[in-house]
Amino acid sequence: MSIRLIGLLVLLLTLPVQGNAANTPCSGSKGGIARCDGPLFLCNDGSISGSKRDCSAERLGAGSTALRATGNLNGECPCGSGTLCTGPRGGQYCMTPSGTKSYRRK
Repeated sequence: MSIRLIGLLVLLLTLPVQGNAANTPCSGSKGGIARCDGPLFLCNDGSISGSKRDCSAERLGAGSTALRATGNLNGECPCGSGTLCTGPRGGQYCMTPSGTKSYRRK
């Protein structure tokens, strides 16, 4: 019976630690946050984070420059330039250094 009690105590002590764990923008294979692109988090792999948080509000010295959306469809909107392209169905994206589109979360 004391083994069950000890097991229960260990379980209860580890729950708050797991509850405090949270995902951060650009976590995992994205390599962390490189810098802000207006309200978006620009990741070290060149893509933009899908986070709904506002980078310029959270990071000191990040600036609050507004992103411009263009109707440009030929991919002249590199991530980090402050400009997002608008696709044919209204999605906004930037082009990563590897040539893929990184879409802004709606």
